[in-house]
Amino acid sequence: MSTKEKTETCNTKKFTELFSQLSYSSDDEQREKIEEMNEVMGKMNKEEFMSVFTKDLSNRMKEMTDEKILSMENAILLLKHVGYWKVLKCIYDFEVSDIFLSDRFQEMIIDEEEKKEGKNEKLLVDLCECYLSLSDMTFFKIHSICIPCLLKVAMRKEENEEAQKEVEMALLALSVIDAYFPIYQELYLNELKEIVKYHQEHHNLTRIAYQSAWKFLIKRIIFAKSLVDVVVNELHFARESRRELEELTRYIDRKKEKEEDKKGKEVKEVHIIGGWLYMLKSFFLFFRLRKEGLLMPLSSVVHMYRAARENYGEISEQCISVIKTAAGNRDMKIYGLLKIGAIDAFLEEIQQPTLNDEVIFDCLNFFLNVSNRLKEKTDNEMEEAKRKATKRKVLEKMEEEGYEDFIIGFHKKLFYFNNDLYYQLSLNVSDYFVNV
Repeated sequence: MSTKEKTETCNTKKFTELFSQLSYSSDDEQREKIEEMNEVMGKMNKEEFMSVFTKDLSNRMKEMTDEKILSMENAILLLKHVGYWKVLKCIYDFEVSDIFLSDRFQEMIIDEEEKKEGKNEKLLVDLCECYLSLSDMTFFKIHSICIPCLLKVAMRKEENEEAQKEVEMALLALSVIDAYFPIYQELYLNELKEIVKYHQEHHNLTRIAYQSAWKFLIKRIIFAKSLVDVVVNELHFARESRRELEELTRYIDRKKEKEEDKKGKEVKEVHIIGGWLYMLKSFFLFFRLRKEGLLMPLSSVVHMYRAARENYGEISEQCISVIKTAAGNRDMKIYGLLKIGAIDAFLEEIQQPTLNDEVIFDCLNFFLNVSNRLKEKTDNEMEEAKRKATKRKVLEKMEEEGYEDFIIGFHKKLFYFNNDLYYQLSLNVSDYFVNV
């Protein structure tokens, strides 16, 4: 058995042991054990996490609360930690949600909110965080309660560790709300702007909290185009995303520590990287580029790709997908992609010995976009001269790297790929060349 397997077995056994001890522990002892369980959850990988949180465990938790063996407050505390790690580990179709986050939790949130006297603000916050982070389906009435409640927590300015953690959990829960839920700007915009601007000046948020605030905003602009000016010009999305990605790239470059010393931290850092890449991809996909300045974060994505390629395959693939999406935006200039090294990155990627189908699709789609765009002539003499010069440089790079050989090799594979995934690609190899 490998060291990794032993560690994974140790994590699941430790969690199961602590959970079983809840049945004969006092209320205070339960809270201590739940905090220990939280630490163990942080060390679990996705497979371990899913293997522990089964329907059997969910049913047992429900029985324990019904029989007053586990107080509802402690059950909520445990579920709050579970939801936090569920989001960070990018886990979906979570069975715990079916048991606890049904009508029962919705009723508790509404009842607590509607209390005239004796409202338990802390309980309401915990309920909202559990509900948003664990539930696969949320409802507008709950949003109208949870969003103001959690933003009130997120606007706290204290910089001690406990306060920062509370703010982080509140913003992380908010960031989960699906982009397709319409939310009135009156519920969040002024507060989110204040949170982001204050952090830009005072650096009071954790990385996860700051990324979560941005993620909530970027999800909203997909159906609220009026927010684009706020995001780009007022809150400086290009500058902030570039700065965050550059710092995270330095983290990847320093990846030489022992696995056991950084495992929990790595889960968080990888989650934050994925969050910024998700936001950039969404922005390039849905919006016209307002400024050349948006090349700044894309340049950082190229640097991130090279840093992650050896040890973080999933991240490097995400970077490729982001750059491919940016190349498809009609306002993205090909000479800009050439300038920041995006074309070099794709030429490097297609030389990798093993590539999955989606990455091959992204590579071919990228070069098809580049090829088609460089064939588009213009009446503007300066732009036309720039197009021809860019075309010449791109072609020289492709010839130097043996681009044609790679495309022919991939062309043979296309017949075996899923046609639904590759419907956008031409099967004519010559379409993937920049013809002067």
